[in-house]
Amino acid sequence: MPGTVLLVAAAPVGKGRLVDAASVLPVLAAVPPQTLAGTPTASIVELADPLDPQTVLTRLRAAAMAPGPLTIYLIGQVHLDRRQRQLHVALARTTTATVRYTGFPWHWITQELRLRPAGTTTVLADLHTDPESWQALTAQPLDAGPGVALYGRIAPPARRRTPATPAYMKALATILRSGHRPPLLELHQHAAAQSLGDDAQDLLPVHDPAAPAAAAPVPVPHPPRQDDAGMDPHAAITAAVEAGRHGEASALAASWEQSALRMNGPGSKEAIHWMEVRADLARFAGDPARSCETWLAVASARLTAGQAPDSPEVEAAADRAHHLWDRVRDPEAVRGLGPALVALRRRVPGRQRGTLLLAQRRLEQFHTQQVG
Repeated sequence: MPGTVLLVAAAPVGKGRLVDAASVLPVLAAVPPQTLAGTPTASIVELADPLDPQTVLTRLRAAAMAPGPLTIYLIGQVHLDRRQRQLHVALARTTTATVRYTGFPWHWITQELRLRPAGTTTVLADLHTDPESWQALTAQPLDAGPGVALYGRIAPPARRRTPATPAYMKALATILRSGHRPPLLELHQHAAAQSLGDDAQDLLPVHDPAAPAAAAPVPVPHPPRQDDAGMDPHAAITAAVEAGRHGEASALAASWEQSALRMNGPGSKEAIHWMEVRADLARFAGDPARSCETWLAVASARLTAGQAPDSPEVEAAADRAHHLWDRVRDPEAVRGLGPALVALRRRVPGRQRGTLLLAQRRLEQFHTQQVG
């Protein structure tokens, strides 16, 4: 099956740049696409110093929905936003003061990759840090979510002021240029040895669901299990989606949501989790209106449960609802969902400026068309 490769090299323009991320792209571009992906054929999407987090999200979302193996090569730097202490990948316009609005939240990566089949997704990362983010990552190791293989390097704060070279990714690309792609753990070890020598203190802890136990997996949260300990509902849902049985997948998720409601009550993290799964399943099934409606319900449930309007989870739900609503083409559905989205945007404007105004204008446009 064809593979998909997403190359992302991102760093701020100006004095906030810690790494010359884009310098590695020519080396990666010289590698045959099938070698980058580890598949007989592959398509590649490249993002060099992207400006807008929504652009990165759109490319990541499209890559995550593609069938077949997905490999993400990520080069850049990470920072904490000062308000919520959430980790972000810095983009071209990111500064220390604006990272919450101009950076790409790391949890968006785990959100978009979470429903991919285990063992089909790999993230290879060469990331640099400032003192704050380095300290946070020392306490809480980075992960890309269950079922996602994560390899790479996180470099500690550099003493020199000039941007660093992404040495790990350059070494990895040099190895792959031969046309031979060794197993991931072996590839990672060779790249680390070539770029870091004997000093491996800044290597990412390896997490690979398919690797042997010696690979020292990062602790990751397991999907919720209920009265049936032998069943992984996520695996059954993924299998149904891959087979095109979207109705069956949705019914399974709804069943587990009802069970979570009975056991833990509305607003519980278990019940909200299954609402989010249903929202993603509707998107996979090509039903943006139903997906939007479900994400609106997720945002409402989180707010009702006491989460702040500017919390990452509430903002993510509102952003997804808005994104899906923009893709609804049926005028009646647009008008039906629009008022709830506008009301949500009044409470949860999100990181992007003007979201409320955009929602109001689109809704007015469709009402004008109805009158005309």
